Amino acid sequence: MAVVLDGSKLGIDELVRVARFNEKVELPDYAIEKIKKCRAMVEKKIEAHEIMYGVNTGIGEFSEVVLTDEQIQEFQKYLIYNHAAGIGDPAPIEYVRGAMASRINVLAHGNSGCRPEIPLTLVEMLNKGVTPYVCQKGSVGASGDLAPMAQIALLMLGEGKAYYNGELMDGKKAMEKAGIPIPGLKARDGLATINGSNVLTAMSAIMLYDTDRWLRQAEIAAAMSLEALMANMKPYSAKLHEARGFKGAIRAAAAIRKCIEGGDLAEGKLKVRVQDAYSMRSTPQVIGTAHDAWEFAKSQVEIELNGVGDNPVFFPDENLQISGANFQGTPVSLPMDMMGAAVTMVSVMSERRMNRLNNPALSGGLPPFLTKGAGMMSGLMLSQYTADMQIVEQRILSMPASIQSIPAAADQEDFVSMGMNTAIKNFQILDDAYGVLGIEFMAAAQALDMRDYKFGKGVTRAKKVIRRHVDFLDIDRPLHRDHTEMKKLVKSGEILEEVEKEVGSLG
Repeated sequence: MAVVLDGSKLGIDELVRVARFNEKVELPDYAIEKIKKCRAMVEKKIEAHEIMYGVNTGIGEFSEVVLTDEQIQEFQKYLIYNHAAGIGDPAPIEYVRGAMASRINVLAHGNSGCRPEIPLTLVEMLNKGVTPYVCQKGSVGASGDLAPMAQIALLMLGEGKAYYNGELMDGKKAMEKAGIPIPGLKARDGLATINGSNVLTAMSAIMLYDTDRWLRQAEIAAAMSLEALMANMKPYSAKLHEARGFKGAIRAAAAIRKCIEGGDLAEGKLKVRVQDAYSMRSTPQVIGTAHDAWEFAKSQVEIELNGVGDNPVFFPDENLQISGANFQGTPVSLPMDMMGAAVTMVSVMSERRMNRLNNPALSGGLPPFLTKGAGMMSGLMLSQYTADMQIVEQRILSMPASIQSIPAAADQEDFVSMGMNTAIKNFQILDDAYGVLGIEFMAAAQALDMRDYKFGKGVTRAKKVIRRHVDFLDIDRPLHRDHTEMKKLVKSGEILEEVEKEVGSLG
């Protein structure tokens, strides 16, 4: 079923369906009518020589330069040429498809002043699999993601490059092969295509989708480690967390209880300590805080996905145009900086539990480094090194980008969000998080295989999935293959899907 892009109901799930899973999109007739109405107003204003930023003026520091009638049409082409100024490697196709869907949703409001041919062409490109080649780096996240969005706009001129049927080719050729007419760019069309924070917002939506699945797996890994360490489970009681009131902590504690349900630990059959270390008893509060941060970030991203991110913004019912800063990426970059830090925080706690599994002074009777041949064998000693390296990288990347503004455009654009930096580094943080959590999963499975009591249903299912991919470490072997396989397993979400089949949703 096609995702309807009418400016009002694009959520992160719908965006991922389009961006990653190639769901078709639809621009409804009522949205097209709003776009036409706004365009008619803009054309009247052009004819009346009313000054409008980016329509009949230059942009940035050149906003006071008024264009002649002859220059207005050509200006949009040169605007796109000038702004297609990114650098380096291409962005993944799903990021670009997400940005295109996000931009269509902005234009669907009928406040951007472009011709309907622009969003309709983007719709065809999504539905027929034409994806512009876009350099990932170059946006400062204000005045929109100008550099990457301009490479998308090049296709409107029959220029640039694009992927079609898995092949990179000239943009004009890709459009011809897909049977998509080149719309060209008339007054306002170019700026309306590029002037929003659509790339960083689409990337943030995709990151949030993946982070939600990762956080639920962090709860499964925690449950496995807690069972292996014979944790005192009183700190996971619903009553305790309801007394404080944080929704995320209530949710996290419930998810972990679900995973251990049916096992000897949950049923009080094991001797436990009076009070455990923080990494064992404050897991709900820590993962719960990440859940709460996720909810805030999701709300901000979805507001942006469905808002009018553009400049100027046109209001045809009032015959009004207002130039402002609705392209500013800060409302997304700040909460997404927090999201990156939240993933790092949960990774740090994962490593601390893994440390307790390895350390014979802390593990409650497990052999040193989870090996039966201590001395001759080193077991999972070096697995901790690998986890630690990734956490240090996460910590470095968790410095907020949203406070790193550098003025540009002769100080006309003297505060920018640097939201693209946030979006890029968040995927690096999450990539490390897959590795860190994979190592905790591997260590927890190793420890559980050394225990002789009944485990919870969710924990048992998770260990069974892990053993399909990584064998018990009986004698030492090169672990890089196991680490990489576990990282892939976490990223795939297979553990989550299998456990939720067993115990129900952890959300």
